Amino acid sequence: MSEKSLSDISLDGLWNNNPALVQLLGLCPLLAVTGSVVNALGLGLATMMVLVGSNFSVSLIRNHVSDAVRLPAFVMIIASFVTVAELVMQAFTYELYEVLGIFIPLIVTNCAILGRADAFACKNPILPSVVDGFMMAMGFTVVLVILGAMREIIGQGVVFSNMDLLFGPSAAHWKIELISGYPDFLFAILPPGAFVAMGLLIAGKNIIDARIKRRAEAQKLPVQAGAKRARVTGKIS
Repeated sequence: MSEKSLSDISLDGLWNNNPALVQLLGLCPLLAVTGSVVNALGLGLATMMVLVGSNFSVSLIRNHVSDAVRLPAFVMIIASFVTVAELVMQAFTYELYEVLGIFIPLIVTNCAILGRADAFACKNPILPSVVDGFMMAMGFTVVLVILGAMREIIGQGVVFSNMDLLFGPSAAHWKIELISGYPDFLFAILPPGAFVAMGLLIAGKNIIDARIKRRAEAQKLPVQAGAKRARVTGKIS
């Protein structure tokens, strides 16, 4: 069995070992398609489907695959799930699939997915592997959506635009215009803006981690004994 509890696995995926903020994996699609929330959410859900499915499959066959063909087998499994995700998007969210373009097939080369298969799923039972895949994908998706929201708000002054590409015509009115007549800020929409926004997110996480560490260290400090009364000798003039 896995030495880690499910809660520890979940915390690693969401925060402590977040694939985007800590491992810095999958940055190419993360920075390329997060110009809006809908793009980020679409890529995140596709990645989640592939990561959960590949972790499940790798854990299922972990005792039946030799080391000589382990990595090729993992790549074939991941490519199969990417193909399924691609066909599902073509069938139900074709316009969003066209927007995301090459970055859906490129999920096959996402180091976060192959890394979890090799570092965790091939060494652990099915349930911890599925939880690990889901929480790692959830952590990646959360960063995608936050980054997409930041760039959409700063770049266009709106949020949740074009959500109908993912959720259908009922989501056509989800768009929220935060600033009327907002002049587009092109820098935030282009890749350089993504680098800056991602740097801010990483810096924010590091600041929070540092404060949590200082607070934990302060709680471990020994309790100071009460002050002793000093005896004064001699005369006080």
